[in-house]
Amino acid sequence: MHDFQGKSVLITGGGSGIGLATAKRMLAAGANVALAGRSGERLASAAKVLDAGDRVLTVPTDVSRLAELDSLVESVRGRFGSLHGVFANAGVGTAGRVAQVTEDEFDRVVGINLKGTFFTVQRALPLLEDGGAVVLNSSWTAHRGLGIGSLYSATKAAVAALTGSLAADLAERGIRVNTITPGHVATEMFEGITGGSEQVREMFRSQVALGRLGDAADIAEAVYFLLSPQASYVTGQQFVVDGGLLGAVPSGPSPR
Repeated sequence: MHDFQGKSVLITGGGSGIGLATAKRMLAAGANVALAGRSGERLASAAKVLDAGDRVLTVPTDVSRLAELDSLVESVRGRFGSLHGVFANAGVGTAGRVAQVTEDEFDRVVGINLKGTFFTVQRALPLLEDGGAVVLNSSWTAHRGLGIGSLYSATKAAVAALTGSLAADLAERGIRVNTITPGHVATEMFEGITGGSEQVREMFRSQVALGRLGDAADIAEAVYFLLSPQASYVTGQQFVVDGGLLGAVPSGPSPR
């Protein structure tokens, strides 16, 4: 189905992982896609992978810097004119116990994960069509404590908390706002957390009721749904896509 023929979508954190997988899905649905990310080299690589010519716009952007967000929006305006959807996906992971967190790390993670998400939506609003849609990216860690993840978890919980308020704020324009909550997804960020350890990877996999790590495409399908006309009566929701991580305890081997 080409639900997005002639429509444009902005994806931050679009150079890899969930952002890149979502770009592929949206292009398949007929959309034009604007990709933002901190690494121009990674964005250039993503554009080659997507191979969609003028339907893809890449703009190196640090979402924690408002001047760069403003430049991003102007670039999107110049290429596509308007937006039908926004996927505020940009984020950084961090791991460390509370005693180890520095002020610089706090400012960096909050700046990208929370400030960047909030102002991505704000700055995109002038281009966002009435009846459009916004999807934010939270995390399972917003709902389940992780000893080495207090800072990351707090920023993702704050993103989730924006969902209902932004949905109410933008409802008068018919703009829907929902949040995606991924579980353990095999992306570059996830591999950074595991440190390449198969033992750590297996520990995470064993927590998932469906018995496998998520793929970025699993999350992209859910984002596509929330941006699409099929979700026209869905707003203010936190949409969990985690293979049962939060809601189901794996049974493990049958007792003998």
